[in-house]
Amino acid sequence: MESYSAARFASLGLDLAFVQDNQSFSVAKGVLRGLHYQLPPHAQDKLVRVLRGAIFDVAVDIRKSSATLGKWVGLELSAKSANQMLIPKGFAHGFLTLEPETEVLYKVTDVYAPTADRSIRFDDPTVAIQWPHIEAIQLSEKDQAAPYLAAAEIFA
Repeated sequence: MESYSAARFASLGLDLAFVQDNQSFSVAKGVLRGLHYQLPPHAQDKLVRVLRGAIFDVAVDIRKSSATLGKWVGLELSAKSANQMLIPKGFAHGFLTLEPETEVLYKVTDVYAPTADRSIRFDDPTVAIQWPHIEAIQLSEKDQAAPYLAAAEIFA
């Protein structure tokens, strides 16, 4: 399978220069990562795909000037379907593992910059993401402490 082609992206009007690949592995079903993003000048476009297992992948519009601020889209990505999701700059990203031993790969257009790293709550009631039902969700301390969208530093 051809998972990425710069020429094909360019033909679709997407001029993205990916500079780094990140890979995450979750042992358990129900691991929730996010919602993460980086502020300018280190904002990132992300191309997300699953190498093993399955996730529910989510993007939330966090651009203050957008008519769709706080709106979200979600899609099940899996190794079996070999589908991908492009998360543009100005969107927070998160996912929930739907199977044990899930491995996710995402290409990014800027390197990780701790000073620009931000997150918002996965369960913000104003965003109201409809996550798939999982009995036990595992969440990092960082994600547990994330602010709600209204209190978060987001894109101008």
